[in-house]
Amino acid sequence: MSEKRKAIIIGAGPAGLATALRLKTHNGLDCMVCEVRSEPTTLGGAVGIPPNGLRLLDRLGVYDALCARGYGGRLLTVHSARGGVLGVKDWVGWARERIGYGYLRIKRVDLVDVLLEAVQKEGIEVRYGVKIVGIEEGGQGQGEGAVVRFEGGREEKADVVLGCDGIHSVVRRLVVDPGFGGEYSGFAGSFSIVPADGLRDGAVNAMAGLHAMMTEEGMVMVNPCTADKGEVMWGFSREVSLPEGGDSRDGWEETRKAEVEGFKDYMLKILDGARGEWAETVKDIVGKTSVVKFHPIYRLPLGGRWHKGRCLLLGDAAHAMSPHAGQGVSMAIEDVFLLSRLLEDPSRPLLEVFAKFDEIRRPRVDEIYTLAAKNADGRRKTGPWGLWMKETVFDLYMSVSGVLGLDQRGVGQKHLIYDIDEVEI
Repeated sequence: MSEKRKAIIIGAGPAGLATALRLKTHNGLDCMVCEVRSEPTTLGGAVGIPPNGLRLLDRLGVYDALCARGYGGRLLTVHSARGGVLGVKDWVGWARERIGYGYLRIKRVDLVDVLLEAVQKEGIEVRYGVKIVGIEEGGQGQGEGAVVRFEGGREEKADVVLGCDGIHSVVRRLVVDPGFGGEYSGFAGSFSIVPADGLRDGAVNAMAGLHAMMTEEGMVMVNPCTADKGEVMWGFSREVSLPEGGDSRDGWEETRKAEVEGFKDYMLKILDGARGEWAETVKDIVGKTSVVKFHPIYRLPLGGRWHKGRCLLLGDAAHAMSPHAGQGVSMAIEDVFLLSRLLEDPSRPLLEVFAKFDEIRRPRVDEIYTLAAKNADGRRKTGPWGLWMKETVFDLYMSVSGVLGLDQRGVGQKHLIYDIDEVEI
């Protein structure tokens, strides 16, 4: 008899819900998802999902539902603060030609809603408002398992405990690697989602994907995030010392008029010297903002432990990185599919499954982690000459890329066609 029959999954975000859905439908495991919050969270703005993630979400059976809610524009347009456009490129075009999937920008609440609906259709139990206070490890032999203890005295037994509970994972803190935690990356993001109605005439309709503009203080990004372009996410990513106060776990949301207006004044001051039609569009978007989310970006250093006994960490709980590679959700889904493959052989010991998972995932995690850190450099604070240099370097790169046909050769896109289902296990 298999030692892997029931899984308790801690965390009901995208990673946890995707894990439950895959393990139930593909591996036949009895899954239960536990979430400390009292209801599905509305935290977060809009996430980007590139080709490698979309392909797996299609295999999970939720691709069409996600596309019906999110926006699939694939072009990256980089604007100059001096006016004009530095370059336009289909930054996933080479990958899309090879695997058939492009790019999707979707509100996090919509992503969770689609996954939750699929989980509920499979009859998977999702418990909200439950706090884990202890996990007692059994051995690896047949008939032995782990006992998860909840606040209030309730206990549940499982063959596998999966920590899908983010960078501040309680599973890591209680069992897997108690002394290992997140570090502040030195960067923070402020973002909001605003209705397209009322913005400059034709501004949103003219958008064909992600628009970015470098400033002396950081980078401004704008992207429609609903299928009908009815809502637009905008964000400002910058290098900043960690402010005191607030909730450093998930960031915090400012709704009070004084704080929101103060941030808008700050942004408009940064944009004051920007010229051109796009700069005016961004100023208009900032002016229409009524809620601002501030998110200091934490990450886990490389090299932490991912498993112990019957507990395994997935997604950000194992390898949280800065979001500047746009791979957060996709990396978690890759974790899920690899674990599912490794669990297909019921005779394979759980300790061997986890060890193989670790061996296979480390190189891929290191690659994307390094890419994200490198991409963050464009958000560093600089002066007028530094901004001129950044724009000049990007302009030169676009010219060289066109002459040498780098896009047609897949330069910068090969990590987007990675398929975890083709990795030898």
